[in-house]
Amino acid sequence: MCKRILLIATGGTIAARETENGLAPQLRAEALLDFVPEIQTLCRVTVIQLCELDSTDITPDIWLKITDCIEQNYAQYDGFVLTHGTDTLAFTAAALSYLIQESEKPVVLTGAQNPIDTGGSDAPKNLFDTFLYAVSGAGGVSVVFGGRVIASTHAKKLYTRSAAAFASVNFPYLAEMTDGEIRNALPVQRKTKNNPKFYHELNTRVAVFTCIPGVSANTLLAVAETCDGLILESYGLGGVPAYLVDAVGEIIKRGKTVAVGTQVLYEGTDMSVYAVGKRAKTDLEILELHDMTTEAAAAKLMWILAQTDNPAEVRRLFETPIAFDRLES
Repeated sequence: MCKRILLIATGGTIAARETENGLAPQLRAEALLDFVPEIQTLCRVTVIQLCELDSTDITPDIWLKITDCIEQNYAQYDGFVLTHGTDTLAFTAAALSYLIQESEKPVVLTGAQNPIDTGGSDAPKNLFDTFLYAVSGAGGVSVVFGGRVIASTHAKKLYTRSAAAFASVNFPYLAEMTDGEIRNALPVQRKTKNNPKFYHELNTRVAVFTCIPGVSANTLLAVAETCDGLILESYGLGGVPAYLVDAVGEIIKRGKTVAVGTQVLYEGTDMSVYAVGKRAKTDLEILELHDMTTEAAAAKLMWILAQTDNPAEVRRLFETPIAFDRLES
């Protein structure tokens, strides 16, 4: 039986055309499909134009609207394809992993580095591959881009122009898309149920603070004043510079959540290795990202802090693996 897929379009480069002010989303969802007629051989497609935004302008409110749209249409479709700009696609993919949990149906995101009506664009292949993966029945949220399938909590944009824009950081690719076929699929077990869990609240008072040598503790305190959750992007395997330890302690005393990650792209943190990390982990009630991406950690904290501000429960939820976001402890 031919599967039914809902295409949810949000704008992005894939739908862009040149305007007097530069590229901007112009093409509607139906027009995207016209450029890839082969999709009609894979499934029956219905479209919803949710918004027409450059992904720079995507906010958590849009994540919640996407979630609502999928929930309202969940019973009527076998899978969902979301077209999205590339700049914040990794954040949206991670957020949907927490807002839509245990889905047995696929929710697959894609976009393009060039508009779909541009000669040589990567958009037609990305769009076809995404529908091909959506009809495969692989549940949960994922990203299809540049011939690769990426777990939603490990997608990272590495290139601003190249077609192979995204990588899977600290987790294997779920599959590869070659010559219209799904190959080298990773045999992973997803925890799915017949009734997925949808969430409808996020606490957007989450910030990321990137350390630079000698940054003022007062600057860190000022940033923390505006948020309930703070991710400290530190160095190497993770640590808190000595001149920031007291400030981090004060932030935690004020009832705020602090998580420590690293600016290094691959292999994650291990704060037990160096004294600067072990000291902070021992003396401060901080969370550690380990192999999580900053995008996933930020989205997860927004999801957690919308549910609880109890430190023990925040820690439990943060350290519980969801959608492959961190290794099982």
